[in-house]
Amino acid sequence: MPARCLDGTLVRTRRRTGDENRPNYSGKHKAHGLLFLALTDEMGNLVWISAARPGRSSEVTTARHNKITAHLRDAGLGALADLGFVGLDDDPDHPVIVTGRKATRGKLLTTAQKQANKLVSRERAANEHGFADLKNWRILAKVRMNARHAITLLRALLVLTNAEISR
Repeated sequence: MPARCLDGTLVRTRRRTGDENRPNYSGKHKAHGLLFLALTDEMGNLVWISAARPGRSSEVTTARHNKITAHLRDAGLGALADLGFVGLDDDPDHPVIVTGRKATRGKLLTTAQKQANKLVSRERAANEHGFADLKNWRILAKVRMNARHAITLLRALLVLTNAEISR
């Protein structure tokens, strides 16, 4: 099963006046923005970008909303993800999304679990390069538009980024 990397990123937006933009405030990042999920290939090239969700949404909730596991399973693909996606895959026998392990209160990780986490992190490093390539576009410095137009913009930038890389 070919491996992909799944991750989420916050694209910062300017706060509009009034309360209508408050759902876009991310307490984690202390900024307004839209949350996007993306799949990258093994080389870190962006393959897919999800629809925008409010900045306050978590990555795992956004993945559930987009039915990521079902789509990956139907396509015969797998994905590596960070600890923000723990608990997303509901099939422990045949997981589609592989994440690291979280230490629980009072229970530390074993040496083998720590090594497995390092392997997952090492493989996911290319994913961060895909986001960096996307965020290099100056137009994303501070987006001031509604979510529907932001989705169109990001998907257009995905195509342009892939065209630029293939040259």
